[in-house]
Amino acid sequence: MSENQISYDIRGAIFEVYNTLGPGLLESVYEAALIYELQEMGYNIDNQVEVPVNYKGKNLEKGYRIDILVENKVIIEIKSVETMNKLYFKQTVSYLKLADKKLGILVNFNTENISGSIQRIANNI
Repeated sequence: MSENQISYDIRGAIFEVYNTLGPGLLESVYEAALIYELQEMGYNIDNQVEVPVNYKGKNLEKGYRIDILVENKVIIEIKSVETMNKLYFKQTVSYLKLADKKLGILVNFNTENISGSIQRIANNI
C-alpha cells in the first residue's frame, strides 16, 4: 500500500479519535486511541519506536522515539499543545530523515479545528 493511501486512512482515524474524545487530553491517550483505530483498519503498527541517531558513523546512545509508525512507512507525531511551535514541524522532518521514511503526519489534538491541525510532511517524495 502506498504512503498516500495510508495517509488518507490515518487522516480518517484522526478525525474519528478527535470526534470521539475531543480536545484537551494527554498525548498518550490520543496515541492509544489512534493505534486502536489504525489496527481496526488492519494496519501493522509500531509505537514508541526507538531510532538511533548516527553521528559521523557512530550510533549515539541518545536517539529519539517515533510516536507511531504505520506499515513501516508513515510516521505519526502526536501533539496535544495549546500552541503549535515551528520546532515540531522541524523535528518531524528530522525524524523522517533519520528513519529514512518518506512521509510523516504531525497532528495537534488540542484544537477546536482538527482539520487545520493535521500537517502532511514529505521527505523526498
